[in-house]
Amino acid sequence: MTDIHTATTDGDLDVYALASRLSGGHVADNVEILNQLEPQDAAAVLVLLPVDTSVEILDKPELYHGAEVIASLPRRTAIILLTEMSADVAADIVQQLDEPARSELMQGLDRNTRATIENLLTYPENTAGAMMTTEFVSVTATWTVEQTLQHIRQVERTRETVYAIYVLDAFTRRLVGAVSLRRLIAGEPSAQIADLARAPITTSPLTDREEVARLISRHDMLAVPVVDKAGHVLGIVTVDDIIDAIIEENTEDAQKFGGMAATDEPYLQVGLPGMIRKRGGWLCVLFIGELLTASAMQHFEGELEKAIVLTLFIPLIMSSGGNSGSQATSLLIRALALREVKLGDWWRVALRELPTGLILGAMLGVIGLVRVVAWQKLGIYDYGEHWMLIGLTVAAALIGVVVFGSVSGSMLPFMLQRAGFDPASASAPLVATLVDVTGLMIYFSVAVLILSGTLL
Repeated sequence: MTDIHTATTDGDLDVYALASRLSGGHVADNVEILNQLEPQDAAAVLVLLPVDTSVEILDKPELYHGAEVIASLPRRTAIILLTEMSADVAADIVQQLDEPARSELMQGLDRNTRATIENLLTYPENTAGAMMTTEFVSVTATWTVEQTLQHIRQVERTRETVYAIYVLDAFTRRLVGAVSLRRLIAGEPSAQIADLARAPITTSPLTDREEVARLISRHDMLAVPVVDKAGHVLGIVTVDDIIDAIIEENTEDAQKFGGMAATDEPYLQVGLPGMIRKRGGWLCVLFIGELLTASAMQHFEGELEKAIVLTLFIPLIMSSGGNSGSQATSLLIRALALREVKLGDWWRVALRELPTGLILGAMLGVIGLVRVVAWQKLGIYDYGEHWMLIGLTVAAALIGVVVFGSVSGSMLPFMLQRAGFDPASASAPLVATLVDVTGLMIYFSVAVLILSGTLL
């Protein structure tokens, strides 16, 4: 990791020295360095860099505060950079800007750039339309391979990518095919581009980004064209944008599954108030849920007084149910995300988890019973004259708790999705809390059945 302090003098940032270093550096390293600076300092450095270098940096999604950097730049410089940037990234930055900076910058843009950004801003967040770039290469079906190559040489610098060339009908301008750059180079110069084109795989502008990611993955594409209902190309979603979206989506799911609200900022960039808001709400909800555990123990207070030995196994019972529920929830959240199962498959999942829970519970039950027997026989602990009944109680309770945990943990993502929530909200702490309460009830109910007339 490059240290920005190597470009400082007496503790003050030497923007000229840092700009000189960045001008010859790799864009990923440059972004990493600027992420260590305040937005105002990063803007002061960008002003001194060549336009192409600054655009490369601002186009990288890894840059933490792109909007703040743009807002800190002189208006004329910011307008130039927004014009040269990829349209989709420029639209994201403009969307994050506050007034009056947003209106001032939009008014300063040329008509075409402004119209492109305004059009991208009309699409809902996390859709193909919001992610796409309008900078792609398209040619008419009557062109030859030589004409197409000459066109690419002329426009390459103004296009985000040349993964594929999109062939349009000469009259309707509808998409009729796509040609990979590799196939184009291998074609005869005099051949018509339409003869090399293959039927395109497309998506609509309102398609969710996860579905776009599945489409690109399924067909091993580097970019997918976004078309309107008439078949006209609106833009393309590139694989690098999809990778960024997948990373962001997985990060959100991991945070939700850990029992907190998702945050779109790096950990060290989240302020203390923001961290409290993201985590405090869920912790309060989970704590209230755990209060039910105390209520359950109060309900069985009489049984606990008569057989205090039962309390030794409460952590064992609760953790086993929570672990089995968290396992099932993790599997189903991922399966739903990958479309391996659908909402209508809930009954098949329940029928699958029921015997799975029975077998897993029986395995743990045997281990629990062996533990009680071993400790009693070896003299490590004396469970009393009814030690075998206690061992059977623990074993039977483990079977019931693990079965309940597996089934309820697998059904919770379905219920959340059915209610319109993100299945990833079925966090491991939430599942564990739900199973804790029920696990205690199952444990003490089994104890009453087996130990009634002896310890109880």
